[in-house]
Amino acid sequence: MSAASRTTLLAAGAVVTALALSACTSGGTSGGGGDTNFVTGDDGIATAKQGERAAAPELDGETLEGKPLSTADYKGKVLVVNVWGSWCGPCRVEAKNFQKVYSGLKDQGVQFVGINTRDTSTVPALAFEKEWGITYPSLYDPTGKLMLRFKKGTLNPQLVPSTLVIDRDGKIAARALQPLGADKLRGMIEPVLAEK
Repeated sequence: MSAASRTTLLAAGAVVTALALSACTSGGTSGGGGDTNFVTGDDGIATAKQGERAAAPELDGETLEGKPLSTADYKGKVLVVNVWGSWCGPCRVEAKNFQKVYSGLKDQGVQFVGINTRDTSTVPALAFEKEWGITYPSLYDPTGKLMLRFKKGTLNPQLVPSTLVIDRDGKIAARALQPLGADKLRGMIEPVLAEK
């Protein structure tokens, strides 16, 4: 292959890569199809403007402790949904951050609900919650069925941990498909909490 051909091929590859990257960060269909209206910022957090948000599905089932739970019971609150598993290293890293932020915001109309996925029993998940002092409830979803209730492109079942912030009207305001520190998590929630 000549040097000119190689240069042309490399330039074409760079253009394709740039287009692919811009498609991932410009909103619209992000995460596998479906119009989510998310726009991804430089920090990896995707947000949707008020009035352009997709509705979140109702999530219901049994908690890790075997109690019934439905997210419909939290209508009117800002809801933070975190997908996690006890087997997931990054979930262990972010767990203390989630509990810290939850403790600081729960009296301001914010509710956290976990979705525990791919744990074959509740035993390791309950041990995880005890180890990290998690006090908010988690739905037990070993096969990932709850994630499939979301509009296509909202969540990727392969990306754990994942976090959604749902506004008071039940619409998805923000999404992170990565582990979060306390500041980033708070930064996702506070703008939604401030909305009228």
